[in-house]
Amino acid sequence: MCGILIILFFGNLLQTLKMDCNGYHQENHDQNLFPKPKVLVLEPPPVFKYHEDKLSQKFHFLKAWDSPLPLDQFLTTHAHSVQAILSHGTCPVTNSTIRLLPSLGLIVTTSSGLNQIDLQECRRRGVSVAYAGSLFSADVADIAVGLLIDALRKISAGNRYVTQGLWANNGDFSLGSKLGGRKVGIVGLGSIGLEVGKRLEPFGCNILYSSRNKKSSVSYPYYSNVCELAANCEVLIICCELNDQTRHMINKEVLLALGKKGLIINVGRGAIIDEQEMVRCLMQGEIAGAGLDVFENEPHVPSELIALDNVVLSPHRAVHTEETLMALVELVIGNLEAFFSNKPLLSPVILDE
Repeated sequence: MCGILIILFFGNLLQTLKMDCNGYHQENHDQNLFPKPKVLVLEPPPVFKYHEDKLSQKFHFLKAWDSPLPLDQFLTTHAHSVQAILSHGTCPVTNSTIRLLPSLGLIVTTSSGLNQIDLQECRRRGVSVAYAGSLFSADVADIAVGLLIDALRKISAGNRYVTQGLWANNGDFSLGSKLGGRKVGIVGLGSIGLEVGKRLEPFGCNILYSSRNKKSSVSYPYYSNVCELAANCEVLIICCELNDQTRHMINKEVLLALGKKGLIINVGRGAIIDEQEMVRCLMQGEIAGAGLDVFENEPHVPSELIALDNVVLSPHRAVHTEETLMALVELVIGNLEAFFSNKPLLSPVILDE
């Protein structure tokens, strides 16, 4: 009886191994018949840290940073096989890169900003671009309001006061300021700016804004000049994109117009503010404080900002929530699959002539 059971056991084991082996060969056969589309990645996007395995199930990523070859040689080696690039907000996709890839048809960026991509060259070459669109807007607006409340009510500074033992030794902490009734100027009333306004209205804030064009859909007072906006508000929240027109748009004149009681919050891009001038104004008391999620030379932050108690700092994490990163993965996969299937992109950038 025992002998029969042993024979049956090994028979079943061999059958299982045979099935597994056949499945393995079938999988390899399928991959040879239908190879994964190749996607070039110049630098590891933040989404890879959490969801690279999920993305790699669908696509074969050519990782330029992993290659011992210089970038131009790596691109030349894969020039005719690369049809798509996966990029992110701080990874430049220059005209020289695009020109080395004659088969390139799509650039997918995991950011909402586009200043890192040579859109003019994409337009000239007929290369499509897909981006995150308004996917991050709610999360970025949350951070903007969080930084503002923190700066006004001195939450982070109060935390340091407690953890450093100063409360017990020095007594009561300094007073904060109220959010309700503040005149808040929003620079850039796109999807993020609108979400910021929506969140601040219930606090009783008075919203003003500056944007490329006046928005007929809102009743907020409009200022075509950012300096005039700053002069008429107590808080300036930067929500616009970075381009040649907005680089260092928040300069000495704007900061002085904001005034000694003014706060500046930046969730756009670091270079929209003249960072050195902002540091000087903060050090000299020309503005009251700042809440910053972005910086001009990331990840490097001026040491003066770190030392100031009236400045709240965040390491460019406004868009990084578990829920949104998962949605971003699905959007990236959807855009790449649409491209390789000759279907419309899910979140295309309109490249105007």
